[in-house]
Amino acid sequence: MVQSKTWLSRSTDIGIYLFLTLVFCISLFPLWYTVALSFSDKSAANAGIVSLWPVGFNLSSYRIILEDHKFFSAFFVSVKRVVIGGAINLILTVLMAYPLARDRSMFPGRNMYMWFLVFCMLFSGGLIPLYMTIAELHMLDSIWALVLPGAVPIFNVILIMNFFRNLPKELEEAAIVDGSGPLHTLVRIFIPVSLPALATVTLFSIVGHWNAFFDGLIYMNKPDNYPLQTYIQQLVVRIDPELLSSLTTDQLIQLLKASDKTLNSAKLVVAMIPLLLIYPFLQKYFIHGIVLGSVKE
Repeated sequence: MVQSKTWLSRSTDIGIYLFLTLVFCISLFPLWYTVALSFSDKSAANAGIVSLWPVGFNLSSYRIILEDHKFFSAFFVSVKRVVIGGAINLILTVLMAYPLARDRSMFPGRNMYMWFLVFCMLFSGGLIPLYMTIAELHMLDSIWALVLPGAVPIFNVILIMNFFRNLPKELEEAAIVDGSGPLHTLVRIFIPVSLPALATVTLFSIVGHWNAFFDGLIYMNKPDNYPLQTYIQQLVVRIDPELLSSLTTDQLIQLLKASDKTLNSAKLVVAMIPLLLIYPFLQKYFIHGIVLGSVKE
């Protein structure tokens, strides 16, 4: 029998909903403001009078983006980074988490490797030794400088390791009885039942690679090799006198209508679109996977 809620419990529920609504609005405001600014007029953006709605609606900034080949070049560098880096992160995470999830009787050196991983997660050699290592390996100005230094995300390894350890041992024992080897057991048993956790760490990797800008700034000497976030971080609106002679009248008008604020906001909006499209497909796995992978029995 369901008991009716008291006045105090109803008031508490209303307060919680109002608080969560307030948090949602505060979280949404920066995104909404960026979109409104990207559609606003140059003078309104520079005057700081744009708030929730565009002022002097125009599409000049988006027209400039469509004509900016460097933006799309950086965009595809980031896409390539996400695909290659995400695949490397996922493969190495699974291959490292699986043996670390075994008992000490099956993997005697497990604790030593775990302490080594935790130490590397807390301490690093520093930026200069890392840069010198990348340079000595001749990876500067290549996609490998962006994906190999963070090829093994230790936090993700710990999540997947705990998830594997919480799986019923009978699954592995049944596979061993049927003659399955370690690799076959991993591919046919552990990975199919671990999709929520794998989707969660994949989302972490995708967001991390897509939003990273500092490594592209220090490892890429040529602006053509910049990933998207590094390119956006370097953005300002500059009118090169030598470029003016090659612009048509319409292009010059569009350039004069844009400002640093409107153009950069438009490029931020375009850069957010891929993540906004990916999140809905992985969101259903997110909470389930992070909870199952973070609790140790």
